Amino acid sequence: MTPTKLTAPRLDEARRRLIEARHHDPFEVLGPHEQGRRTQLCAHLPWAEEVEIEELGEPLRRIDGTDLFVWQGSAGVLPPHYHLRWRGKDGHWHSDIDPYSFPPLLPDFDMHLFAEGRHWHIYRLLGAHPCEVDGIAGVRFATWAPNAERVSVVGDFNRWDGRCHPMRVRGASGLWELFIPGLPDGSLYKFEIRNRDTGQILLKTDPYGQAFELRPQTAAVVHDHSRYAWGDEAWLEKRAATDWLHQPVAIYEVHLGSWRRGPDGGFLGYRELAHRLVEHVSELGFTHIELLPVTEHPLDASWGYQTTGYFAPTRRFGTPDDFRYFVDYCHRHDIGVLLDWVPAHFPRDDFGLARFDGTALYEHEDPRRGEHRDWGTLIYNYGRPEVRNFLIASANFWLEEYHLDGLRVDAVASMLYLDYSREPDDWTPNIYGGNENLEAIDFLRQLNDVTHGNHPGTLMIAEESTAWPQVSRPTWLGGLGFTLKWNMGWMHDTLDYMQKDPIHRHFHHDQLTFGLLYAFTENFVLPFSHDEVVHGKRSLLYRMPGDEWQRFANLRLLYTYMYTYPGAKLLFMGNELAQGDEWNHERELDWYLLEFPLHRGVMDLLADLNRRYRELPALHAFSFEAQGFEWIDCHDASQSVLSYLRRSHDDLVVVILNFTPIPRHHYRIGLPAAGTWREVLNSDSSYYGGSNCGNYGALHSEDMPWMNRPCSLELSLPPLGGLILRLERP
Repeated sequence: MTPTKLTAPRLDEARRRLIEARHHDPFEVLGPHEQGRRTQLCAHLPWAEEVEIEELGEPLRRIDGTDLFVWQGSAGVLPPHYHLRWRGKDGHWHSDIDPYSFPPLLPDFDMHLFAEGRHWHIYRLLGAHPCEVDGIAGVRFATWAPNAERVSVVGDFNRWDGRCHPMRVRGASGLWELFIPGLPDGSLYKFEIRNRDTGQILLKTDPYGQAFELRPQTAAVVHDHSRYAWGDEAWLEKRAATDWLHQPVAIYEVHLGSWRRGPDGGFLGYRELAHRLVEHVSELGFTHIELLPVTEHPLDASWGYQTTGYFAPTRRFGTPDDFRYFVDYCHRHDIGVLLDWVPAHFPRDDFGLARFDGTALYEHEDPRRGEHRDWGTLIYNYGRPEVRNFLIASANFWLEEYHLDGLRVDAVASMLYLDYSREPDDWTPNIYGGNENLEAIDFLRQLNDVTHGNHPGTLMIAEESTAWPQVSRPTWLGGLGFTLKWNMGWMHDTLDYMQKDPIHRHFHHDQLTFGLLYAFTENFVLPFSHDEVVHGKRSLLYRMPGDEWQRFANLRLLYTYMYTYPGAKLLFMGNELAQGDEWNHERELDWYLLEFPLHRGVMDLLADLNRRYRELPALHAFSFEAQGFEWIDCHDASQSVLSYLRRSHDDLVVVILNFTPIPRHHYRIGLPAAGTWREVLNSDSSYYGGSNCGNYGALHSEDMPWMNRPCSLELSLPPLGGLILRLERP
């Protein structure tokens, strides 16, 4: 069939806007259009010299002076989806199914849920998704850019040319979509966005991208994530049935890029890291690994906290399936995996979320609410439903698609307060005149309701450094709904006390006792995190006073205090080695230190502390309830000694801590029950590098009332040492 001869095709306003790459609805011009008994087809192919419909063998005619090609024929002749065969300027022929022959694909109901901020699986629609439409394989692209005049998919498949694949806008939703047939897995892409008010052209990576190039490149990668076969069903079933508030929670915090490195100093992959980490963490007895953010980020020095890919594990260590293997392998060895997750702020990088469609879309327009002055980053607009949806969907994504066991939410305090780290004239109050960020509070409550409701047994942990009430209390009681909260007050008081010379510690005894006044107001984690071993703070070992022996003894005492104090535990990598240098993200830990007995002794002590913490119900069953703790003597400031009870329903433990380098023999403490008390741990044991001052096994209580208790025990307290005694039951 010969196409109808076209005479001087008219270049109307719609076609002109398309050629100038500013048409908001390219489907108005491109693709087939029925005109009575005729069909007119238009294609825009900037790199083509000649074009034909492959199935019909009929040419399209170029509109003079443009890269528009048109054809007319009888209605019903053109197949629903046809190939455009075209010869490029390089002389080669190409054949592609026309993307503009496909109907809209995003369901109306899903778009409605997203507009309300209630689509927890929106990542399955937005972004890039390999799929089939009418039996044709391709990739469906979608993004949110309500203030764009035009959005195009650009990539290595179209010379990064925004004229080639402009997207369809879906009414007033602000959503844009396009199905491109034939694109293979692994294609690189971004979105080219033209702002409707200014005409500014922006090249943005996909906010919902599920894989990215290796930094410093920033393109997203088309990724079909459905291939991995999980093997952790038993773990997930056990996790869902576990009440973590009455179980041991001991977290090993890890920065994957500097835990171990390869022989050439390069990064190890997720799979090799999984095997090595599981072996190490199992030896030490931790229950969970917490990863500093592995969400994609451009700058190594940010440690992952300036995230640009909220739905993608960083390419530094491998592919998404490699990360799935990492989590799966940990689960199959009974180790949970937590992710440090950052909804408090995002970086200003031009390719990222900042002014995504030329306007303050994800952030506040007002810099008094939209910028972190100290960090040089931008703050999310938590009052916007689509932004809340983006963040909650990200949290849901990691828990659901990667089987993670919880999220540690970074910088919660900066979200809660409108005047956080701001000068008096640099913030705006809420509608009631207060400094509380009401939108952020609602967001956090919704976040925790969704994650706990959809993923029973997962942990939501707040890094919150103020006295904000009920952070780890249910939302239906007025709380924020987190499972756990970092106890920053305890951490600061403890480290401040420990770095003092023991001769002065009796003046500061209250720094150890004060924390029990609020210890059960929240479900606390005791954190010695990465933040405490950087920026000139020194390593934990070198914050301890005294000569070498005393430094190590103090460190062992610190860990013993931590593991017997109420609360979950968190320790950053390298602290188990008693590393002397501060943490350096550019190299691996100083593993050679384990060749030295004092350093090895610290790691052996930590392994035993974790073992006691897990095996003795008294140390974990009531970590967040007052019934699990009782002072024996909190007043012995003159000798810098603390003694207390830890208990469960059927287990009773006594802890005595001597914070001076003086052995204290014949030290008497009162006991709640008579019987045999066995010394189950002594931080001064020679096995750990100590002086071996202690009580050598079992001790029998005396019928001597002491400290208002019915019986007592006389002990030898080791210098800078801690003892754990357990009552032996018949």
